[in-house]
Amino acid sequence: MENHQKSFTGIKVIAFDADDTLWVNEPYFQETEQKFCALMEDYLPHHTVSQELFKTEMQNLSLYGYGVKGFMLCMIETILRVSENTASLQTIHKVIEYGQELLNKPIELLDGVEEVLKSLKGKYKLVVATKGDLLDQERKLNKSGLAHYFHHIEIMSDKQEKDYKKLLKHLDCQPEEFLMIGNSLKSDIMPVIALGGHGVHIPYHTTWAHEKIDHQVEDLRFHQFETIMEILPKMMI
Repeated sequence: MENHQKSFTGIKVIAFDADDTLWVNEPYFQETEQKFCALMEDYLPHHTVSQELFKTEMQNLSLYGYGVKGFMLCMIETILRVSENTASLQTIHKVIEYGQELLNKPIELLDGVEEVLKSLKGKYKLVVATKGDLLDQERKLNKSGLAHYFHHIEIMSDKQEKDYKKLLKHLDCQPEEFLMIGNSLKSDIMPVIALGGHGVHIPYHTTWAHEKIDHQVEDLRFHQFETIMEILPKMMI
């Protein structure tokens, strides 16, 4: 604990990823993908449909960005390609329904989130730093009931070093004063560590393949906890 406390000395801003850090997200996408694969089983085996969908998502990421709407478009494009443009309009309509169901999912806060925010509010400047569709992320934040805990909300099109630099400049915060908490090593932790900030990785039981990395992170400013509650004893509160 002492080592953690020394490393967190000087932190002024704590940023939280949203999806699968504050609330449930990826399981809903995986559930929808399962339904999509079942819908397309007349054309290809389940696993192959999943691979084709992921390929479409990766090809379109720079165009559509992250979020439900881009996911819907990728499902429709995959249908057209896999079926060689023979799929029915009813199939397309079904995918639109899947997307709308995703957009209307209830917000399920992860264990300990609100207790952590209550404990840290007033001692640190709290920020949401997430990526995805602007309207969808704003909707989720409003439905979560957590918005009042945060000094600033940053919804990014991506989460790379340049995006965090922009955020730090806006917050008038030095990298060593910044702590990022999230479930994705690739998006939440690695860019912040590279800039000289601190990162706390809290793994989630499901992670999108695009967010996974295949190497260990070894840095004194990197920490990994099993639950978000584990951060409280390490902070200066």
